[in-house]
This record gives sequence, C-alpha cells and structure tokens, in this order.
Amino acid sequence: MARILFELSFTFSFFTIFSLTKSSPSTSPLLLLPPHGGTRSAMLLPLILSPLPNASRTSSNPRRHLQRSNARMGLYDDLLLHGYYTTRLWIGTPPQIFALIVDTGSTVTYVPCSTCEQCGRHQDPRFQPELSSTYRTVKCNLDCTCDNENVQCVYERQYAEMSTSKGVLGEDLISFGTLSELAPQRAVFGCENEETGDLYSQHADGIMGLGSGQLSIVDQLFEKGVIDDSFSLCYGGMDVGGGAMVLGHISPPTDMVFTHSDAARSPYYNIDLKNILVAGKPLPLNPRVFDGRYGTVLDSGTTYAYLPEAAFVAFKDAIMEELHSLQKIRGPDPNYNDICFSGAGSDVLELSKTFPVVDMEFSNGQKLSLSPENYLFRVHGAYCLGVFQNGKDPTTLLGGIFVRNTLVMYDRENSKIGFWKTNCSELWERLHISSAPPLIPSAPNGENSPSLAPTEAPPYVLPGERLIGQITFDILLNISYSDLEPHITELAKLIADGLSIKTSQIHLLNFTSKGNDSLVRWAILPAGPRHYISNSTATNMIARFAEHQVQLPGNFGSYQLVGWNIEPLAKRTWWQQNSGVVLLVIVSLVIGFSASAIWVIWRDRQQKLNAYKPVHAAVPEQELQPI
Repeated sequence: MARILFELSFTFSFFTIFSLTKSSPSTSPLLLLPPHGGTRSAMLLPLILSPLPNASRTSSNPRRHLQRSNARMGLYDDLLLHGYYTTRLWIGTPPQIFALIVDTGSTVTYVPCSTCEQCGRHQDPRFQPELSSTYRTVKCNLDCTCDNENVQCVYERQYAEMSTSKGVLGEDLISFGTLSELAPQRAVFGCENEETGDLYSQHADGIMGLGSGQLSIVDQLFEKGVIDDSFSLCYGGMDVGGGAMVLGHISPPTDMVFTHSDAARSPYYNIDLKNILVAGKPLPLNPRVFDGRYGTVLDSGTTYAYLPEAAFVAFKDAIMEELHSLQKIRGPDPNYNDICFSGAGSDVLELSKTFPVVDMEFSNGQKLSLSPENYLFRVHGAYCLGVFQNGKDPTTLLGGIFVRNTLVMYDRENSKIGFWKTNCSELWERLHISSAPPLIPSAPNGENSPSLAPTEAPPYVLPGERLIGQITFDILLNISYSDLEPHITELAKLIADGLSIKTSQIHLLNFTSKGNDSLVRWAILPAGPRHYISNSTATNMIARFAEHQVQLPGNFGSYQLVGWNIEPLAKRTWWQQNSGVVLLVIVSLVIGFSASAIWVIWRDRQQKLNAYKPVHAAVPEQELQPI
C-alpha cells in the first residue's frame, strides 16, 4: 500500500497562535508503483515545498537560541510486519495517548476525533476535545480553508489509492513521553472527522508529520524556539523492530557519514547519491540516473526501496552474480514476481557471509555500507530483495528497509543528512545518553501547570542497565477459559509476533479462569543460552503490553497487563560456563578410548585367526569353490 498525495484542499500560512511563513504545495506528486499493492504496506506522503533559502528558517526569533532541548521518544511496531513504525504522543489536559505513524513524508499530524462519523477502529480511543481544558479551535481566517459555516479551519488529504483524511484544525498541548527533556508544547494538529481506505483500516491511530512544512511538528517546535532545526530516526533491525526518535539536536557520532540535502532540490528530504557498489564493484551506471525528477528521496513512511529502471536492473544483476550457493525460488505470493533465495539459514548475523555488502556512494566521496538486512526481507524462511523498480518514474525512493539499524540525522539547519550504523534497540546506551525523566512542564502564560504526560517514568521504564534472564507477564483476557484453551498455542504465536521474538522464547507458566475472563502467565526468555535481554528490549516489551500495541484478533477479546516481573540473568558457575567444553572433551576421550579398544580387540582376533598350524595338525576340509 502506498499513499500518494495528489490534492491539497487548503493553504495555510498564519494563525493567531503564532506566525508561519507561507509556502506552496507541490503541484506534481511522487508517483510510486508498489509491486505488492495492499499486501505490502508502504506510506508515502509528499512534503509541502520547503521555503526558499533565507526564508522562514532564517527569520528572527528571540527565543530560538534559548532553552533548546530535545524530545527523546521510542518507536514501536515492526516495519515489515505492519508497514510502519509508530511513536506515542499525549494530547490535551489531562493527556490522551495516541499511537502515530512517524512519517518524514507528511506535514500534518492528525488523530481521529470523537465527532468522527466515519473513522475506523484503531489502537486507542478517539481524541475528545471536550475533555481537554487546554484545547482551542483554529478560527477561520483568510489564510486557511474554512468549513461550511466559515467558523473553523479544516484540512483534507486525498491519496492516489483513494484513501482520504478530512477534519478540522485544532491546537492543544502536546507531550512527548517520559524520556523527553522537552516540556509539553502547544501545537496545531488535525482532528479527523472522516477517513477512508487504508487510513480507515490501519491499526495505528493517525500520523505524525515530520516533513518540512508549515504544519509539521518539527517546524512548529523550531519556530517556537524550543528545539534546533534537526531530528533523528533509528529503525530497529530484522527480527527486532522498535527503535528511537529524537526531535531536536543530538551530537553526531564521530564516524557518522553525511551527505548534502538540498531543500530547494525537491519538496522531499533528498540525498546526493552518486552510485551503488555491490561487493565493492560500482554499478555500470551514469551517476545522473539517481538525479531524475525528485532525485534520491529518503522517506521513513515507505517500506521498501524503489530504483529507476536502469538502476534496478543493474542492481538485481549484480546481486545475483554474487550468489552462487543459493537457489533462486519463486516468492510466496504468485501474483508478484519477487526475487527470492533459499538456503541462507535463519541467523541474521550470518547473512553477510552469503549476501554481498552494498555501499551507497555520495557525491562528497563518503560511503555508507549496508548490511543484507538493508536490502532484503524474510518470508517463510526465504530471503527476497526489498528493492523494486519504481515503474517509469525516474525518482529513486529509499524507504525504511534501507535504514534499518541506522541512526539517520536530518540536520535541516545545515542542509545535510547523516547515517550511522548501530543497534537501534540500544541507541541510548550506544550514544551514552541517560534515560532520565523529563523536566517538569511549565505552564504557558503563567497558568497553573496542567496534568500532562507523566513527569515520572512509568513503572516499566527500567533504570540503570542489567542483564535480564526472564520476563514474566500476567495477562487478563476478556475471553472465557473454555473458549481460550483450544487456541492457547495460537495466542503464543500472536504474542511472539507482537513482541518481535521467536515463538520458542515464549513459555506458558500458568492458565487460570477469572470469572468470565482468563488469566495467563507467560515467561519470555532470551534467544539462546548464551544470550540475555537488555533493559531497552525489556522496556519495549512491557510497554507493548501496557500500551496495547500487541495486536490480537477480535475472537480473543480485549486484554490487560495486570502484572509483570523481571529476573536477572543468573550468574553462571565455572561448570555452567565451561560444561560444554568439558563434555566435548569427555566425549572425545570416550570415543578415542573406545576406538582404540575396538582396534586392539580386532587385532588380537585377527592374529588368532591367522596363526600358523603345525603340519600334522588336523584341520577341517574346505570345499573348493568353482573358478
């Protein structure tokens, strides 16, 4: 599924809340022809054209250089499982929580409104403006599209596959979670009154717009002077999911690879790609192939990567030339001509021994090395190319798969984008950033401080760092014991998929009846005997249950996390640490001694059978065999 904006029904430049510089929407959309239609979710929403140089980003703001901080936020879900990553935003006073798709291709942040007459069933309850004491409508003015009564500003988004989002524009306090240093801020967002198509059926509540445009959450926070003109995303790797996001500036690692990003080049975040190398060999292409139409676009909401025809053919051929030990097979879906291979094993860490390294070479000479997980996806034990031809469109589109386990820094102030290969599920530890709770929010205009997203970390944010050997969950499901019992194995698999772990890691400890409900206790173990669960991974798992991110079919009813516990990794004795080696030595010795004894016995027997007899000794007659 690809969402392509082809109509904007409003222009927006000035609110009484704060001033924004007007910009023009793109007149021609980025055409993406996904090879898998609705079976492969991909989000692509074009950006409003960025202001010209020396425009709004250089305008004076007396608070811009004061008290700047950043919002550190977790990412959830799985790119290939759901087609997107989500983060959590709290809106209103008291706060109402929402799971929003993070999308660098969208400029509007919107959530379903309580007044919506045509909205799907999403992860969280709809936003109720009437329950928020800090909610304000955006009054109709000359610089926005107004509703039929000319009372309130409205927005509308329509996409090429015919999904739509319509609603009113409101303004309220938005909070960014317990890891954020940034206090809650007032921001404009969309309150949906109608949605259709994929927007209607998706599990996530809405979209968080990170693009460059007047309604972008990044632009709004920057214009208020509370963050630098920068943000970062870090998507988890294959089999891991999750990740992290930062709104504002962080110090880049010393070995981060940067490339120029020209805001005037196209209405999208673009990079200056020169060539692609497979196994160290550059593709036989003219570098201008990556500069067609919108250039090389980096879009977090698109799942896969899409290359112009010539680049795709060259890339596919180069990959296949390097795969001598694998068998090319048909993809899992007969409706699509996937390029898949079997025989590579299941260990993601071992993929680089079979699949070649791919390097992205930028015009400044720097290179970004990609692991196989950055251009492959796994299905039914096989690995398939996650790179496709972008129809007849000469644009190069690099989606989320391209940046798995990569910290991507969108340094808009300096017109560059940086890449740093890392384990995104452990980003804070790798960047040596503490996970301290946020500052206590300050109320606007001297008002009393409202009750906002918790100023203390929720109970599932684990302090410090430890090696975890087991996590225990108590889950209460709104389904009777007799109805659940036949499906307990299916439930285990669904939970494993929801937590992005292997089914072998989840174990049923207890299963009891609680009236008309069922209480199930599960244990989550590390992937292997020599592995452990990190703090960040444990926090992510607990949060998925606590915030109802684990999706279960309707026949399982609703569920609630009623308890959890973590057990540290047991200290291993000398025998536990070395038992494998000792047993191997013992077995080798036993086999050696057994082989020696057998050989000695056989030799003695042969000597007895072949011993010479005296001439006069009686021997049994033997019948001559025919020649």
